[in-house]
Amino acid sequence: MINQEKTKAGYIAVVGRPNAGKSTLLNYLVGEKLAMVSHKAQATRKRMNIIVMYENAQLIFVDTPGIHHQEKLINQFMLEEALKAMGDSDLILFLMPVTDKLDEYKQFLELESTKERKHIVLLTKVDTVSNDKVLKKLMELNEFSDKFSSVIPWSIKHKSKKDILFSEISKYLPESPFLYETEYTTTNHIRDIYKEFIREALFDAFSDEIPYESDVVITKIFEEDTLDKVYATIIVEKETQKGIIVGKKGDDIKRLSILARKKLELFSQKKIYLELHISVKKGWSKSRETLEEIGYLF
Repeated sequence: MINQEKTKAGYIAVVGRPNAGKSTLLNYLVGEKLAMVSHKAQATRKRMNIIVMYENAQLIFVDTPGIHHQEKLINQFMLEEALKAMGDSDLILFLMPVTDKLDEYKQFLELESTKERKHIVLLTKVDTVSNDKVLKKLMELNEFSDKFSSVIPWSIKHKSKKDILFSEISKYLPESPFLYETEYTTTNHIRDIYKEFIREALFDAFSDEIPYESDVVITKIFEEDTLDKVYATIIVEKETQKGIIVGKKGDDIKRLSILARKKLELFSQKKIYLELHISVKKGWSKSRETLEEIGYLF
């Protein structure tokens, strides 16, 4: 009689304040660049599933927008994305930089989704402070020991062991057959991944010149064995922003295209033909109709 090992599978919502380092963490855990990383706060706007196999468990991490409260519709959408991810998850991983005060964590504990799910606190960036300060933060968190399942000090810079985190997470996942093929690293469509890399290139190329209220829509994509043809439109709110991206004689949009194409090629391991256009949609981040038109469904 064959002894079949029991398997586990489950969703882990990765949450925290904007710029807490969620996407950077997930790229490190999966071992490849999948999630968008930017110095701009609230760069992540939609959920993204990132899959890691560990021993007999399939860990499905859900990258989420930072938990924040603002009035613009796009921000409301992002908050809803984070709350839905927590509500649909088997476990929550709360990222907390060691230098943060406990205010964000206290607000997190007040969320209804938090009360319904077990959570682990990942105390990040511990390499940036002394051991005494890490111990002090752990003592502060001890006040909430009845709320969390565990606290794990963490440092990507010092290559904290992934197995420690994976093993702890696996404890709280339900017994289940694997939910996806074991070779998958994400369930997101290539169109969505390419969109995020182009947005990342946009933020990298123009830094503070282009505000947060910009986006990218993939209008067409043709996939071949060795070449993908990608046609994308950058959405901005003002004509002046369009002018910044285009630049004198089109030099800046050419620079952006090269940067974005390199990011897409690095991910896809294919040649990329990329064609970028720019569209001005005034107040798009405040218009439900326009948000739904470019792919944000409430």
